[in-house]
Amino acid sequence: MKKYTLYATMGAGFEAVVAKELKELGYETKTENGRVFFEGTQEDIVRTNLWLRTADRIKILLQEFRATSFEQLYDQVYSFSWADLLPVDAQFPVQGRAVRSKLHSEPDIQSITKKAIVNKMVDQYHRRGFLPETGNKYPLDVHIYKDVARISLDTTGESLFKRGYRVEHGGAPLKENFGAGLLRLTPYNGTHPLIDPMTGSGTLAIEAALMAKNIAPGTWRKFAYDGFDWFDSSLHKTMLEEASTKVKPLEAPIWASDIDQSVLEIAKLNAHNAGVLQDIRFKQVAVKDFTTDLENGIIIANPPYGKRLKDRESAEKLYQEMGKVFLPMDSFSQYYLTADQNFEKYFGKKATKKRKLFNGNLRVDFYQYWVNKK
Repeated sequence: MKKYTLYATMGAGFEAVVAKELKELGYETKTENGRVFFEGTQEDIVRTNLWLRTADRIKILLQEFRATSFEQLYDQVYSFSWADLLPVDAQFPVQGRAVRSKLHSEPDIQSITKKAIVNKMVDQYHRRGFLPETGNKYPLDVHIYKDVARISLDTTGESLFKRGYRVEHGGAPLKENFGAGLLRLTPYNGTHPLIDPMTGSGTLAIEAALMAKNIAPGTWRKFAYDGFDWFDSSLHKTMLEEASTKVKPLEAPIWASDIDQSVLEIAKLNAHNAGVLQDIRFKQVAVKDFTTDLENGIIIANPPYGKRLKDRESAEKLYQEMGKVFLPMDSFSQYYLTADQNFEKYFGKKATKKRKLFNGNLRVDFYQYWVNKK
């Protein structure tokens, strides 16, 4: 089977997490900012789209070359045999980005790349004039960094965070792959209890259940490669069937609670869609009233950030309540994501480690409180 140069894309700060996932799947990797490269066949394209929990997309690197003028860009793109990749009726939207490069006008980069592909296909298919672009979609990407252009084909389509189980969300939910990334920054592996005391739409608890039960996160969705005419369409079905045989029972309890019953109903619906409703104990309870008889586990939460003044006061009060309730639970490792720089002050303890991340465009910190092993 033909081998491709592939790469996974991810949110800033999650490169090492995705690289580790790929290594666990058996790949050798090379990491750059925002990308982890690996080699693979069509089978590997399906496997990584199905199984990677923390990546955004899987792309095929088609070309890499220096481009300091639009002539160079046009000529290099034209030199590729596009008819091998794109059927005559293919829809091929071109996304363009440029960073620290002589060619910096992104609309021009996109249109020159598109023009070169169209002209090459017109020549290869012996067509006159326009291409119909009425067929399946082949999303292309041109990225120029320090004058080096990379042209790639996106095999994923909608970002991998769109698992397909979440129908509604309460408030501003964490993206599914971001939630999975946070869990991968903890020692969680399904063998110890996990508690999410501010579960919102349930993302952290659901992603934890999927990990603990070894359910492939791409189980419910389609991918861009499903529409590629040269792609072996039997692979997706075969590997989905194989994935379903790897599901295992839950070993340790997962608790998810929230003060808001209406939000909990949404979380339950999401958990039901993900097939893990029976694996998570949902309960309406305020942080200040939270109690548990569980021990030696992980507490993980994404408490409100309090961006507005009135909200900030209630967020700070909540952090104080969290400190009173959770700090005495000293057999638990604890992990809290918030944009509030004063979190430690109100929580009442300095974190063992703090990790800077970006939730969308918002700078956040992941406060980690590790158990002192007795």
